[in-house]
Amino acid sequence: MPQVPPSILRALSISDPSKATLSTAGLGSGFTSTGAITATVPGADGHDEERKYFVKTSADGEAAKEMFAGEYESLNAISSAVPGFCPRAIAWGPLEEDGKAGKSYFLATEFLDLRAGGSGGPSLAQRLGKLHSTPAPKDPKTGKRLFGFPVPTFCGDTKQPNHSCESWADFYANERLLTILATSEKRNGKDSGLRGLVEQTANVVVPALLGDGHLGHDKTGKGEGITPVVVHGDLWSGNADRGRIVGSGRKEDEEVGAVVYDSSACYAHSEYELGIMKMFGGFGSAFFSEYHRIVPKTEPVEEYEDRVRLYEL
Repeated sequence: MPQVPPSILRALSISDPSKATLSTAGLGSGFTSTGAITATVPGADGHDEERKYFVKTSADGEAAKEMFAGEYESLNAISSAVPGFCPRAIAWGPLEEDGKAGKSYFLATEFLDLRAGGSGGPSLAQRLGKLHSTPAPKDPKTGKRLFGFPVPTFCGDTKQPNHSCESWADFYANERLLTILATSEKRNGKDSGLRGLVEQTANVVVPALLGDGHLGHDKTGKGEGITPVVVHGDLWSGNADRGRIVGSGRKEDEEVGAVVYDSSACYAHSEYELGIMKMFGGFGSAFFSEYHRIVPKTEPVEEYEDRVRLYEL
């Protein structure tokens, strides 16, 4: 069985390497490898306790560094708003090779047991509804709730810069549509037809559907706009399941229920989450009925379907 790298042992405050084991877990991806760490640590009552952690590693250099920093902040933003909905991230940093930091990085989180069966527990609609009903924290500099996120995140291998904005329309146009267009042009070359369509969407459609003074207001103009909330950011059916956090030492988080993982969070309009959910499917009408009883469709309600289509972009 492979040894746990010293840099991960230090990050998890495991002083005795002989009491920690590393095994394979999860499916990984094209740019990450995954595993599980089981460790025996001193408990608060003086008796040894078993802890379990999930770890991702990548040799992708600066991309891995930014990716794991983004996922660390994403998981903790979600778990702070809805404890037990996703594993807490514990540490991330460089993996040492021969005592020196190289191009490899790691992310360590609590362990999510997806084999937990049975019925009951909070549903996905209930937990996601609570997440989308919890206002984003106030920006410490301005005292306002802003759209964006403290660090860049990645959806797949696409970097999302997440610069803070007071306007949701500005954030969606600039930090999503136009940024992803620029990434596409860098990777695939420019296409004037594509750029023209994206710019028209960003400059005309986005203000019409998401503009300040419009989104969150009814036909008569009454309303208070929208409040930023934490969204998962990559919530397709493959990133949601039933399970429970195990080996964390906190019994309150070990309730079986709906769980999510592999997040790419930001502070956004709650309906932004629904674009990718509807685009890839896997969430039926019963889910959306239950969810919208907790989080009603944003005014103007008659533009709901148009907004979801816009978010699918």
